[in-house]
Amino acid sequence: MAPTPEPAPTETLDFIREIVAEDVRTGKHNAVVTRFPPEPNGYLHVGHAKTICLNFGLPQEFGGRCHLRFDDTNPTKEEQEYIDSIKADVRWLGFDWGEHLYNASDYFDQLYDWAELLIRKGLAYVDDLSADQIREHRGTLTEPGKESPFRNRSVEENLDLFRRMRAGEFPDGARVLRAKIDMASGNINLRDPVMYRILHARHPMTGDKWCIYPSYDYAHGQSDAIEHVTHSLCTLEFEDHRPLYDWFLDQLPVPSRPRQIEFARLKLSYAVLSKRFLLRLVKEGRVRGWDDPRMPTISGLRRRGFPPEGLRQFAETIGVAKRDSVVEYAALEHAARDVLNRTAMRRMAVLRPLKVVLTNYPEGQTEEIEVGNNPEDPAAGTRKVPFGRELWIEKDDFMEDPPRKFFRLAPGREVRLRAAYFITCREVVKDASGAVVELRCTYDPATRGGSAPDGRSPKATLHWVSASHARQAEVRLYDHLFVRPDPGADGDLLDDLNPESEEVVAGAWVEPALATSKAGDSVQFERLGYFCADPDGTADRPVFNRTVTLRDTWAKVQARG
Repeated sequence: MAPTPEPAPTETLDFIREIVAEDVRTGKHNAVVTRFPPEPNGYLHVGHAKTICLNFGLPQEFGGRCHLRFDDTNPTKEEQEYIDSIKADVRWLGFDWGEHLYNASDYFDQLYDWAELLIRKGLAYVDDLSADQIREHRGTLTEPGKESPFRNRSVEENLDLFRRMRAGEFPDGARVLRAKIDMASGNINLRDPVMYRILHARHPMTGDKWCIYPSYDYAHGQSDAIEHVTHSLCTLEFEDHRPLYDWFLDQLPVPSRPRQIEFARLKLSYAVLSKRFLLRLVKEGRVRGWDDPRMPTISGLRRRGFPPEGLRQFAETIGVAKRDSVVEYAALEHAARDVLNRTAMRRMAVLRPLKVVLTNYPEGQTEEIEVGNNPEDPAAGTRKVPFGRELWIEKDDFMEDPPRKFFRLAPGREVRLRAAYFITCREVVKDASGAVVELRCTYDPATRGGSAPDGRSPKATLHWVSASHARQAEVRLYDHLFVRPDPGADGDLLDDLNPESEEVVAGAWVEPALATSKAGDSVQFERLGYFCADPDGTADRPVFNRTVTLRDTWAKVQARG
């Protein structure tokens, strides 16, 4: 047997890792087994990314494995599209379940047998109350529940009714199977929870074999036990469900005894992490789809250009805690920016073009300018960018009557073109409305490469593209999906949607190398931000999504403490 990896020093561990480290140290478990159990009823979001990193990361640190198990107990909401997307998301984040891919439906036969065992032990019964009546009988936090009039049916009658439920004799909702625990319990989850409900629906995995399906509370713990999961990690909303989780394990002859541990779920500013609400946005056409770059889904973040290493770094930075707190969206952007700064190739693009004509540059001449690919990575080398008489620069880089601290291009002023030459604006051309449409400039041939023999150095360096070589592109600029950090705090979530969350810039120009970008390729548009090639793009008209700007507001927040 391979030696168990040594955990990090105790003082650096969060509370979950402290528990796991102690279990490993004392020999309680020979290997750590966790599971990631998503419901295949939607796309995963960034909160799931945190959970994935935790569940798959622990076995990597302490030795063991993590299972991917689909909680497919509600066939009416499950789709193959969601199953495929979940698998793709987990793999994209850098994790692999190997041979340990499971479904709750794999255990339906065993769960049914155990349900009959609970009936024979007098710990489960068939109830004829409707869902609304069960809710009314459950009581409140201050008042005990009322027992169902069907609670004391005989074992024989319960077995007969439960088997007839399975055989399909009753319509949906006619009866349920409930655990018989304590209707006066201070924990409402122990007030005879539903174990099975009738649902005549075809299941993606089991077909028409079943017309009764187990509840999550009943299926989850037993599935953990069957798979010999050692640590069942859940978010805090399941803390009150833990006594029920343990109750089922105590009453049944399960092959192992997992331990449920709860941690705070991720809450992110300017975002809503609810699959139900995200599905609503998709169905109502308020976004481009589950993978819309504004969505907090993993597929949306991937399409926007967030690197998987950045999400893993983000998950590690925020850690796990026992209390809920809101994490600034800027912290997620900071993690992405940190990775992209080291890995993204630099390219030049002009989003809002203004033409520059170099009047003293030979007509018809073209040369190649050597430009570095990434100053953070010398091994990235250089590329050659075409340069000619006519160029595009950003409109914002010119002002006809500039204020005192504006150092970019203005009439009579000299600036540096990135890695190319110094140019000086000599004439401003306007259209009939008075708008500036062209600048006539001169260039200094002695400054090739961006430096002057006499040592002069302009205060501004501008990016540019050659007008005759650049490719036109569509660039999508993204902002927060919501206008406020706490969406829905004062009313309907939809009221806080940001109408300016997406700006489509149709007339951008990019250097020729970007025309061959493949979907998912990340680059830095110099001086503009980090961008990612979108699947909508073509060789004739590439499309780029802005991932994050260059400005790092989170770093400034941290610097201020």
